[in-house]
Amino acid sequence: MKALIQRVSRAQVSVAGDIVGGIDTGLLVLLGVEKNDDEGNAAKMADKLLAYRVFADDQGRMNRNVVEAGGGLLVVSQFTLAADTDKGLRPSFSSAAEPKRARQLYQWLVDALAARHALVACGRFGADMQVQLVNDGPVTFLLTT
Repeated sequence: MKALIQRVSRAQVSVAGDIVGGIDTGLLVLLGVEKNDDEGNAAKMADKLLAYRVFADDQGRMNRNVVEAGGGLLVVSQFTLAADTDKGLRPSFSSAAEPKRARQLYQWLVDALAARHALVACGRFGADMQVQLVNDGPVTFLLTT
């Protein structure tokens, strides 16, 4: 499982012109599910997302997590993160989870986050989405499980 996280001052996701999820300060999470991922990977990712320290403390150091910062999480499915780009000039998606399983694990992760943090929004799995964000920093990290 891969999550590209960006610290944002705001982010939103739209489908067919309708906003389906959005946050102010927090983390935009682009989530890629790989074929060998399971609920254990999703649980580890949930732990990382809630605990990863990317927000400034009073001394300006990245010592606060999204919960401590009072921020939200916007989780957007991004199957292209599971692509194999090592060979050739076209990505291979052979390492990506099948859509049905990816949807289950994506929803499992969203539910696990929402059970532990009040400010969780999401995109629409499998939809053609438009994501708008203001990256704060810029701060971007790739988390894996």
